[in-house]
Amino acid sequence: MGSVKLPFSVQTRHGANFLLSFPISRFRSPFPAGARDYRGFIIQTLPSVDPCRLSYTNSHDKVSHFFTARASAEPLTEPIVEDKQLNVSTSGDSIRKRFLEFYAVRGHKVLPSSSLVPEDPTVLLTIAGMLQFKPIFLGKVAREVPRAATSQKCIRTNDIENVGRTSRHQTFFEMLGNFSFGDYFKKDAIRWAWDLSTVEFGLSAENLWISVYEDDDETLAIWHDEIGVPVQRIKRLGEEDNFWTSGATGPCGPCSEIYYDFHPERGHSDVDLGDDSRFIEFYNLVFMQYNKKDDGSLEPLKQKNIDTGLGLERMARILQQVPNNYETDLIFPIIEKASNLANLSYKFADESKKTYLKIIGDHMRAIVYLISDGVFPSNIGRGYVVRRLIRRAVRTGRLLGIKGDGMGNLDGAFLPILAEEVIKLSTNIDTEVKIRAARIFEELKREELRFVSTLERGEKLLEQILTDALSTAQINGTVPCISGKDAFVLYDTFGFPVEITKEVADERGVGIDMESFDVEMDSQRRQSQAAHNTVKLSVENGAELTENISDTEFLGYDTLSTRAVIEGLLVNGKAVEQVSEGNEVEVLLDRTPFYAESGGQIGDHGFLYVTKSGNVKEAVVEIKDVQKSLGNIFVHKGTVKEGVIDVGGEVEAEVDTNLRQRVKVHHTATHLLQSALKKVIGQETSQAGSLVAFDRLRFDFNFNRPLRENEVMEIEGLINKWIGDATLLRTKVMQLADAKNAGAIAMFGEKYGAQVRVVEVPGVSMELCGGTHVSNTSEIRGFKIISEQGVASGVRRIEAVAGEAFIEYVIARDNYMKQLCSTLKVNAEDVTTRVNNLLKDLRDARGEVSAARAKAAIYRASTMISKAVTIGSSLKIRVLVESMDEIDGDALKSAAEYLVDSLEDPAAVVLGSCVDEKRVSLIVAFSPGVVGLGIQAGKFIGPIAKLCGGKGGGRPNFAQAGGSEPEKLGVALEKAREELVSFLSEKSG
Repeated sequence: MGSVKLPFSVQTRHGANFLLSFPISRFRSPFPAGARDYRGFIIQTLPSVDPCRLSYTNSHDKVSHFFTARASAEPLTEPIVEDKQLNVSTSGDSIRKRFLEFYAVRGHKVLPSSSLVPEDPTVLLTIAGMLQFKPIFLGKVAREVPRAATSQKCIRTNDIENVGRTSRHQTFFEMLGNFSFGDYFKKDAIRWAWDLSTVEFGLSAENLWISVYEDDDETLAIWHDEIGVPVQRIKRLGEEDNFWTSGATGPCGPCSEIYYDFHPERGHSDVDLGDDSRFIEFYNLVFMQYNKKDDGSLEPLKQKNIDTGLGLERMARILQQVPNNYETDLIFPIIEKASNLANLSYKFADESKKTYLKIIGDHMRAIVYLISDGVFPSNIGRGYVVRRLIRRAVRTGRLLGIKGDGMGNLDGAFLPILAEEVIKLSTNIDTEVKIRAARIFEELKREELRFVSTLERGEKLLEQILTDALSTAQINGTVPCISGKDAFVLYDTFGFPVEITKEVADERGVGIDMESFDVEMDSQRRQSQAAHNTVKLSVENGAELTENISDTEFLGYDTLSTRAVIEGLLVNGKAVEQVSEGNEVEVLLDRTPFYAESGGQIGDHGFLYVTKSGNVKEAVVEIKDVQKSLGNIFVHKGTVKEGVIDVGGEVEAEVDTNLRQRVKVHHTATHLLQSALKKVIGQETSQAGSLVAFDRLRFDFNFNRPLRENEVMEIEGLINKWIGDATLLRTKVMQLADAKNAGAIAMFGEKYGAQVRVVEVPGVSMELCGGTHVSNTSEIRGFKIISEQGVASGVRRIEAVAGEAFIEYVIARDNYMKQLCSTLKVNAEDVTTRVNNLLKDLRDARGEVSAARAKAAIYRASTMISKAVTIGSSLKIRVLVESMDEIDGDALKSAAEYLVDSLEDPAAVVLGSCVDEKRVSLIVAFSPGVVGLGIQAGKFIGPIAKLCGGKGGGRPNFAQAGGSEPEKLGVALEKAREELVSFLSEKSG
């Protein structure tokens, strides 16, 4: 056997030793001297050998195998091929592929990334690679494979202010992970993490440091004794850094991290692994081995798991030898595109411009993948996250000098152009992104152009805040300062970085209360971390129950009643053996006809009966809800109405047939509605949520405008036609891939296994659905849309009724119409005309009342002219500041206009009124001569209004304000009088 060259990328050195490995299946016995069988690989450590005599590459599977020329083992007949290249690709795509292949050959099933919208209701967005496996870690769902590997899309916004300012913070990132579900544990996880880092990716062992939990001697021993890491490069860290918990209780365990040292020449003394200038943590290994109990004590888990995470962008930074994550090939093409739009060179830009470019590069990835996964801008929940990211990107682009689309169209949008670059990079991350490109561009353009006007308002607000701060300081004799709350509103609502607000304020001699701003920021950060950055796991009683209770057998597609055995009873979440009359209870049965809430369809209602001979009812439980828990166990929630029920007892489970029929009708109608929407407004529309209830259906869909009246009518007409066609439905169980190839549509929020249930209305719709449906569309009887409205940016909601609910709706509306006709004394066809005439009469009457009030106010104002004072000797300025109680804003405006005209130029009028016990109205009117002296009504009124709990603004010659503290109106008017007299006296002197 000849000697061949050992590729750099597969060389691992531990001091003076080399670790060699090759698949056992590729070699005949006997093994080389000193070699051993390790999980299907032959492992051998050789001291001080020439690495150029160790490598062999198999031409069949392209996997490198290593052996020594002195060994007696011989490979199979595959010929030796040419040496592996030294400059192995370090692109982000290559790193991802090599990671997944590394673990695939070690028995891991490579699974796709889950959506950024998690199924877990306790988490707003997918923040970790382990999230899709949470039910397995909890033991709620049986594992399908013992080992898995993924590249998971993740979003975290709790440290958004650090994005672009540090070398590693990102909102969007990919987490590469390998997972063990009760299979391998610490030794294998550590060995493979080390081999991946040093062999596959070729990192020098001298550059790697390890952290372990301070009490985890076992892990430290593995790293030192088996891997060979010197103790001086292993750091013990405390619970805050190296002990992972899922919450106050539940699965937990120590973790160990691998750090890359960019400056090993600095030595081993006084090392801080948190020093970002020297280290970056790139691989975290969580050893999930304990359950944390209510009293804080730890008990060993029966099934120990491995959860790891390797940051793709961090590894790319290391291998590509760039100073930060943003300059890797995963992000930098977006930055380069943004630089071009801003007419900048990233290389020669100053640090602030580079920071802005990094922010855009990061945020654009998060924005595109969020929208692709169905998260559209809104003011709540996930929608607010994407809206905030978009607004920060737009604001940052303006700071870079990007105008319009950056390509000459000043009315255009630049985010869609940057999104094109993100989509180009998405091929190996998420293939669906390119398919949804048109929708992403459309949403970004609309949101950016909408925000541009918001941004302009924000800039105007900043100007108003600065003016008010200066005026208030002048009035009170204090130093002008913007409150932390105002600065936070500018930051959070309008996307103004506080640094920019501070810079603009400094130019005007105004400070910022940064202490109170930091309080606002900390409050938001705590809320963000609590809501978005914790994956909650809990074992509690569920783990105990699953040991004795198997999945519930669902019979509800074929029958609405069955005999069943009570396998468990819960009261207030605690397992009990017996429940008596009057108590609320959760009942677990071995089989059930009750549908458990899922796929938007609510759970069935009905009864459980315990009977004795002669069908005499000994106990009755009324069921008002059914939920799935602990995998596929149905939890029947209800109240014991009569008697006593016991674990092990037999019951007759009966679904309320009327309510089941109502929900079946609404579920099938929902499928028809989705098909009708696609036909009327376009195939690109998609479901964004649904509710299938007894009394109505609700359907959320992605669309960027309200439906027109004729579209609503067309949708209703199509659905009612399909109902009248009396089409038989088809249901069948298929392989998921076959169902998708057949054109079946997946229902929102559902998770599908290898086999799926397909519900088809031939010629109309075909969807993957586990819900209950009618047998024939004629059972729906009728369909009516009762409302259509927007619920978020780009998301519309239809509520509708069908079947019995449709008939009830029509009867109720008919009764309302009869009552209206009786009241108005007209026929139904004349109601609209009669109502329009009444509205016109009402508007005319209101106009007459308003005119009368204005005349009364002007009359009262005419009696006040004599109260005006004259300021100045040469330039005589008439000033009138008075209260006119119980005059509304419009009448007060008329009075002020009358007075400023009557007093003649130059004149200044300030009027105030207590409209009622809770409202104040203020008016300021200046003649042209007063405005010419340098005072503006719009700016003058702000500080005055604040004194009585209000705010306002307006033009230089006329301004209005409102307030909420009528008791302070006198103080406000007196302050206005003092300010006017002081200013005008100085100017007219």
